[in-house]
Amino acid sequence: MLFARLLRGLVKSGGLTLIDAKDRIHTIGCNDGRAPPLRVRLTESSLHWKLAVNPGLYAGEAYMDGTLRIEEGTIFDLLDLVTRNAGTADLGSVARLRGLIIGLARLVQQTNPLDRSRRNVAHHYDLSGALYDLFLDADRQYSCAYFTEPGQPLEQAQAAKKRHIAAKLLLQPGQRVLDIGCGWGGLALTLARLADVEVLGVTLSKEQLAVARQRAAAAGLDGRVRFELRDYRELDDRFDRIVSVGMFEHVGRPQYGTFFHTVRRLLAEDGVALLHSIGRMDGPGITNPWIRKYIFPGGYSPALSEVVPAVERSQLWITDVEVLRLHYAETLRQWRQRFQAQRAAAAALYDERFCRLWEFYLAGCECAFRHQGHMVFQMQLARRVDAVPLTRTYMATEEQALARRDRSADGTGIRAVSPAARMARS
Repeated sequence: MLFARLLRGLVKSGGLTLIDAKDRIHTIGCNDGRAPPLRVRLTESSLHWKLAVNPGLYAGEAYMDGTLRIEEGTIFDLLDLVTRNAGTADLGSVARLRGLIIGLARLVQQTNPLDRSRRNVAHHYDLSGALYDLFLDADRQYSCAYFTEPGQPLEQAQAAKKRHIAAKLLLQPGQRVLDIGCGWGGLALTLARLADVEVLGVTLSKEQLAVARQRAAAAGLDGRVRFELRDYRELDDRFDRIVSVGMFEHVGRPQYGTFFHTVRRLLAEDGVALLHSIGRMDGPGITNPWIRKYIFPGGYSPALSEVVPAVERSQLWITDVEVLRLHYAETLRQWRQRFQAQRAAAAALYDERFCRLWEFYLAGCECAFRHQGHMVFQMQLARRVDAVPLTRTYMATEEQALARRDRSADGTGIRAVSPAARMARS
């Protein structure tokens, strides 16, 4: 069986039992007892070759459809075994053509004009808010958290992420801040509350916009924080600070020049910008086909080697770059565990197939950050060479000051609400 032969050549550490559609048993590798037993059954014979030719697409589809079943262990155990052994190497014969098709594929997949950008955002972010409440923190931070110590709870790590970003922005009272891709408004509200600034948040998600506006009004910050359904390319104003967290992955490489030229045009002469994005350490690539089809159409996580030339052409200074390596893996682990704990509620919102889709998404992304070269970078930008201090010591000093300013009991500035209460409120 073709897929079994592929796995035998791949798996050098750990193992599993694979039962094919003809009830033949294939022993792959050897379980050394350090991992839980893993037993996988295929119920459709076409998977014998599909999973060998294009596992990046067909494994997720088969798990969603129930034709790839985990009889012992979990889907995370399977994906962890495969990606841990593969590392950043390609899988399957189609993937071996990567070098020949990558240029054309990226051009087609990542061209995101305004109308396509709106459709892509709606595909993922206009899902029920109750779904996101099942696994995100109370502030609905849907991006990489910042873990200042091992085992830190998600709520605290997300609050630390916001303070980490705020420290790099060097905020001063009364400044005007632009949040590109503001999500449900949590970062904008935190910046206004901690630093006494005015914030404009823009999003292409109608669902996120409605929630963000409700939150601003409830917090009494709607006089200083505004949210609009607009594309960043449509703006024509000047801002002292610009921040973008978890949005750049949706821009697409053909639009990088437009993005950074727009940031420069909107940024005040002495302004500072902070870009927080998923990236990859192994050079330019293409988006996993299952992720592109079912989760983030038009999405792409770039290598720094693709981003830096676009920044240089925009005549912006790169004043600081920080790479967060395993922070997103830990974030996704906690999201995955929270989702599993609320799986019945997710099935009531959608159905079992959707639950398997979401399980595969969270598990696969966690494995990508643990084993396949994905990371997060934070890039600080400025128009002027002297816009920020000459050393990085101000970041830690400002971060400590912001932590002291944050008076809430749990350190997030957001009152903790149980998932059940949040679902009822949604």
